[in-house]
Amino acid sequence: MAAWDWAAWDHWGLAGIALIGTFAASAVLIGRLRDPEHGARLRVYAGVAPPFINIVGVLFALTLAFLGNDTWNAHDRAVDAVTREADGLRSLVALAQGLDDARRDEIATAARAYAASASQTEWPLLARRRSSPETAATLDHLLAVVAARDLSERLGPAVHARMLEEVATVREARARRVSLSQTHVNPLKWLGMAFLGFVTMLSVAIVHVENDRAAFAAILLFAAAAAPTAAIVLMQGNPFQQPTSVTAAPLVEVAGGR
Repeated sequence: MAAWDWAAWDHWGLAGIALIGTFAASAVLIGRLRDPEHGARLRVYAGVAPPFINIVGVLFALTLAFLGNDTWNAHDRAVDAVTREADGLRSLVALAQGLDDARRDEIATAARAYAASASQTEWPLLARRRSSPETAATLDHLLAVVAARDLSERLGPAVHARMLEEVATVREARARRVSLSQTHVNPLKWLGMAFLGFVTMLSVAIVHVENDRAAFAAILLFAAAAAPTAAIVLMQGNPFQQPTSVTAAPLVEVAGGR
């Protein structure tokens, strides 16, 4: 796979590793149970009470829940950042209505140029954890236009200060959006979750070690529940990657003058 493609779909690759790894581990464990020599060794531990699984299973479930919560919180924060970014641009254009036509159009044009650059040029780069220097330059230009000294005289200090605050809001929202797009999977967290998952699977095998069919069914059921869940969480690790990519619609509307 090309480097560009991997950068835009790396979380899908990690989800595939989680799926394959889980079912591979279950296959190895089932193979060991079916092997007479290794099965006999495991049967030495027969008699472990079934409620013991709950202890390890709860730890695994909590770890996966915390990872999922972090992922979905990042998605919500990305949506909020884009919304604040677009609202800041709309407020900026609205505050400029008291200016003459030329200056008002200058500010509106600069705001829409930034929105267009963010939604068209920079947006595809976010899936690859990159930002656009061109978009940063258009934002700097917008700040330069709004920071002009004569605006304070024409609009009054209070309105001009509010306009500068709106530009600061846009800058902050863009910085948060870019930061969230560059979020990486924490390997220690996921390795810990994988370890707990394997220990849970091993606990299931030991509890049912005297009944091969029950052990096989329990192991496969656990793998069928855990692997897709972990894969779903991993696929949403970057809020700007598919399948739940944050939409640029609010910025597109601003770029179109709406």
